[in-house]
Amino acid sequence: MTDTQSHAMPAGAADPSGFAVSIEDIEAAAARIDGYAVKTPVLRHPLLDERTGARVLLKPENLQRSGSFKFRGAFNRLNMIPPEDRPRGVVACSSGNHAQGVAASAKLLGMPATIVMPEDAPQIKLARTRGYGARVVTYDRETESRDVIARALCDESGATFVHPYNDPGVIAGQGTVGLELAAQAAALGVRLDDVLACTGGGGLASGVALALAHKTPGTCFHTAEPALFDDYKRSLESGTIRTNAVKSGSVCDALLTEAPGELGFSILRKLAGAAVTVTDDEALAAVAFAFTELKLVVEPGGAVALAALLSGKLPLEDKTVGIVLTGGNIDPQMLMTALNR
Repeated sequence: MTDTQSHAMPAGAADPSGFAVSIEDIEAAAARIDGYAVKTPVLRHPLLDERTGARVLLKPENLQRSGSFKFRGAFNRLNMIPPEDRPRGVVACSSGNHAQGVAASAKLLGMPATIVMPEDAPQIKLARTRGYGARVVTYDRETESRDVIARALCDESGATFVHPYNDPGVIAGQGTVGLELAAQAAALGVRLDDVLACTGGGGLASGVALALAHKTPGTCFHTAEPALFDDYKRSLESGTIRTNAVKSGSVCDALLTEAPGELGFSILRKLAGAAVTVTDDEALAAVAFAFTELKLVVEPGGAVALAALLSGKLPLEDKTVGIVLTGGNIDPQMLMTALNR
């Protein structure tokens, strides 16, 4: 049973040029992060192929430095800051993964970092962000604006603001996931029919879609979101940016954005195929499957693309499918919740 159709818009169907981010930007980002970011492997597992009827290539960014793909975009963007501006530091907003990516990158580059995080962020993400040496300023998702807080912090210190997804340097860094995946699939002698990635604001999704459009034309890229935060699905279907009605209420904390970023949306509206969504129960089931069967620790938001595959959201039988596991920063209590379902 599928809720949509595959290959509505293959990545190579539209001209992948003319965007605010280019393939040259992604390739330059790959050079900047080389030696700092982990070149995560592509993993195969016979049980996963048997369960889905597809040839599945997992890109486990939960094994990335700081525990998620976010390190790539953060390090690339911070590395682009002129040396004379670095002593004033950086400010970022994040529910946890961008926070850790920025904090870890700032530590490596010798820059001070202040991160604005929701007070209900997973404790492991708050603790790890502080552990990298960043100052953490918390806020209430329902009553306060993280953007207003961040703007005041930048005005006060002269720091550079690093947006979690609506920034060309961040998108280029995240696009290196797609660059690597395309090269790894080619090295295995296979052609990717479809690729799914967990999607919040769209920095990763747009970067990956752009890289695939250049390196493996014809591959269909799909966004994957929590059902209650399906702003990208609705935006892509309507052709205009839509917002979410709520700000919290899903276990997929990494993907709780208010709306797509303008830069990412401008890319994905041209290069993305059918969008899919999963329930929280499906996301937790994917977390449990990854842990018990694949021996991988993945957070709910990082398992949404896998959940879409496992729950049959797209007709992918007999296809070669790339799945990006986007993060593994999960509280032990949440992991136990998934395992005890």
